Amino acid sequence: MAEDGVVTLYNNTAITDTKKNPVSIKVGLTQMLRGGAILAVSNTNQAKIAEEAGACCLVITEPNRQGISRMPDPALIKQIKRAVSIPIMSRSRIGHFVEAQILERVGVDYIDENEVLAIADEFNFINKHNFRCPFVCGCRNFGEALRRVREGAAMIRTQGDLSGTGNIVETVKNVRCVMGEIRILNNMDEDEVFAFSKKIAAPYDLVAQTKQMGRLPVVHFAAGGIVTPADAALMMQLGCDGVFVGSEVFDNCSDSYKRVRGIVEAVRHYNDPHVLVENSCGLEGEMAGLNVTEESMEQFGE
Repeated sequence: MAEDGVVTLYNNTAITDTKKNPVSIKVGLTQMLRGGAILAVSNTNQAKIAEEAGACCLVITEPNRQGISRMPDPALIKQIKRAVSIPIMSRSRIGHFVEAQILERVGVDYIDENEVLAIADEFNFINKHNFRCPFVCGCRNFGEALRRVREGAAMIRTQGDLSGTGNIVETVKNVRCVMGEIRILNNMDEDEVFAFSKKIAAPYDLVAQTKQMGRLPVVHFAAGGIVTPADAALMMQLGCDGVFVGSEVFDNCSDSYKRVRGIVEAVRHYNDPHVLVENSCGLEGEMAGLNVTEESMEQFGE
């Protein structure tokens, strides 16, 4: 992956940091999260529970509200930063580089340019090379992942269900798609890589680097519908480096610590069936609000 190319600022009035970190440092900062679970939280109490349960990082989100979803209130970010000692991530709208500037100034450790929020720019993503803070971006296939990496993303999040229903089918499909295309690439002759990169609309140098490494050139997490230890272990066994867990795991739950702790332990010990059994016991009652109904399945089938 190219270290530091020539990067054009948005314009002469854009607020940018001239002391930008090179890509290698940003990628190194995201490597610290490998093998962990990143929890979405919307208040201080949830943040403390997630930290105590062993989350490697927190994603601060706004409480559910109607209308356009935007970046969280900076006051909420500051409040949670004071309450916990683990890294903090926050979401910005796709293409909204001013939200990213605000989040970086507030002092978040990572910025998630997230499709769950309303989209600010339908055609352009944020030029992430203009920031010191590492960025996380979502994808649904291999080509999209490498396009985000070219824009400066230091972590890729393969995204599935966006509605918070606890349905993991979309996440599994997209993760298998990414991993399957990487396996196809690994078995290609060198001469075929040029045509393959053109087919998936991805930069050739990143495609070649992926072939050489046998994996994405940045940390790769999965997100969407992961609400049980078994879900988390499934993502890890499919080849992901970690998981994002939505704030729905805190909803309608009498013991959210037990649920979060079970997911964290499943990520750490995803190949140990004894640990998975232990952390899956007694969670059926906690999942009542996260079961996929027949109506939603019929709607998904349509």
